[in-house]
Formats: sequence, structure tokens, C-alpha cells
Amino acid sequence: MLKSPDNANIYQGFFFVLFMASAYIWSMAEGKRLFVSNRNESPKMFENKFLDFFSRVHVLSVPILFVPITSYFIYRSAVEFEIGWATVLGLFVAGFSFWTLMEYCIHRFFFHKNFTTSLGKKIYHVAHGVHHDFPNDSLRLVMPPVINLSLALLFYWSFYVIIQNKGITAGFFAGFTFGYMVYDLMHYASHFYNFKNGWFQRIKRSHLLHHYREPNSGFGLSTIFWDRVFGTMHPPEVMDKVNMKS
Repeated sequence: MLKSPDNANIYQGFFFVLFMASAYIWSMAEGKRLFVSNRNESPKMFENKFLDFFSRVHVLSVPILFVPITSYFIYRSAVEFEIGWATVLGLFVAGFSFWTLMEYCIHRFFFHKNFTTSLGKKIYHVAHGVHHDFPNDSLRLVMPPVINLSLALLFYWSFYVIIQNKGITAGFFAGFTFGYMVYDLMHYASHFYNFKNGWFQRIKRSHLLHHYREPNSGFGLSTIFWDRVFGTMHPPEVMDKVNMKS
């Protein structure tokens, strides 16, 4: 037999629908619409069919690529260069923490930069604007491999130039790539899953508010720590208003 939903789930679903409706009405009242479509649809981004095809990617591509990469650099640091495991752990945590700061800065200062030139606006649309227009496009919620692997290579060599030690760089980079993987998976989950964990619920709420009501706050996804530090948290009365648990 099918189990009837309890009253708590009904009320929570009702308040979530009410939140989405109020966000839409608010955005129209402000004279701006914050999204084009909230359905899981994937519009054409490029006229070139080859580019347009490869602008779409499945979320599983991220762990398929970055679990081995992260594991390899942990091995490289601890085994090949014989860095102590306690030090490797410290480097890993440092790399992860640095990723969360980079993620915040890229999202806030690049993805939400007010570009004025035609080229700048095109770059913004491809990099982030299309995601705000179609926030539930499941095939454009994570970076295509050609982009994230190219950026990973760039960051690795940048870290090595600064650190000048391959073993230490490897441990730090492992944490950094793990942070990126967490970011992409959290981003996908915040749009399509509703885990009851309180930490996840705070991040999900912050991110959906960023999409549907307050695009100039709530930039963190792996963590909302940097939003607290830099004063871009959603107001408490907004964060606490909607219960998204199911």
C-alpha cells in the first residue's frame, strides 16, 4: 500500500511552493526576472553543433575524473615523496580550504561581475548566465571536462611555482581537487536532492535563495563560511523563513 504523506511533509511542501511563487512575484515586482525557466531543460548555447553538444555533461563525469586525480596526488605526496601522513592530511585540509575561498571569489567577483562590453557579456552568459537563466538544466550544472581539467593543470603549476616542492604541492593540490569535486557535487545536489542533514539544508537554502530571490548574496556552495566572513550571507529573516526539508 502507498503510504500517505504526513502533515509535516504536506506543510513543508506547501511552504516551499509558496516560497517559489513569492520569489517569482518579487522578481517581477522589482522589474527583473531572475530566471527564464525552472524546468529541467537544456537550451542551445552555441550555434556550432559540436560546441553545443560538448557544453552538456553528466554530473558523474566529475567523480569519474577527480576521484582518481585526488587519489593519485595523495599517493604521490605520501608515497613517492615520503611526506608524513600527518603533514599530507594538513596539506589536504589547507588545499580544500583554499578551494572554498577560490570558489567564493570566482563566483562573486567573476561570475557576477557586471560586464559592459559585448564580449564580456558573452563570456558571462557562457560561464554563468545560462545557469541563472535555466537553473535546473541538469546537463550544465558541472564543468565540461576540457575546462575543469585545463583549469586543474593551470592551478597545479601555479601552486608548484609558488611552493617549489613537488611533494608538498601534490598534497595541497589533492585537497584542492577534492574541494572542487565537493563543490560540483554539492551544486548538483542543491538543485536535485533534498537530504535532511542540517548542513546540507543550510547550503541548499542559501543557494536557491541566490537563484530565485537574492542573486547578490549567498555565493558559497561547498560552505557558507566565506559568506559569513565577507558579509554576503542572506539576511537571517530570509534564511530562516523557508523550510525546505522533505
